[in-house]
Amino acid sequence: MSTLLKLDGSDGPDPFAAVGAEDELPASGPVVIPLARWERDRDALRARPSPFGIRLPNVVDVESLEASVLEAGLLVLEFPSFGDGRAYSQARLLRDSRGYRGELRATGAAVVRDQLQGMARCGIDRFELRADQSLELCREALREFSIAYQPARDALPKVRELRLAPNRT
Repeated sequence: MSTLLKLDGSDGPDPFAAVGAEDELPASGPVVIPLARWERDRDALRARPSPFGIRLPNVVDVESLEASVLEAGLLVLEFPSFGDGRAYSQARLLRDSRGYRGELRATGAAVVRDQLQGMARCGIDRFELRADQSLELCREALREFSIAYQPARDALPKVRELRLAPNRT
């Protein structure tokens, strides 16, 4: 079971069970299913009393996703390698263009300490950490910068705004 780092501080084990495209769906309990499974079994998933999440491959164009995908309380974005940043764009588009307000979770090999703040700035609010990662060190990474140059999804003050503030000291 992986540990989840959450921006709101409620870190802990992942309550969602991963269910594959062909796996039997458990009768109850929160599950994460692949996008293809949602497209095939959405009526059965909607009828379950438990929450569900959808895992989006990083090659999916989130602008063309059916609106029904946004019903999920959790969307899991894949970061398969350090050099593949497509899920950053997916997160930003889901939040800004599609208005998604549920949980956005980052998973994969590129979910590492050095990338967490950038992921958070794009709108990701949960991070699936590997067993070899320290929860405390990763949480520290989210506090390393207190200002930003560019606007983003977070509330960090912008350098330009601080420079132009009338009560600058």
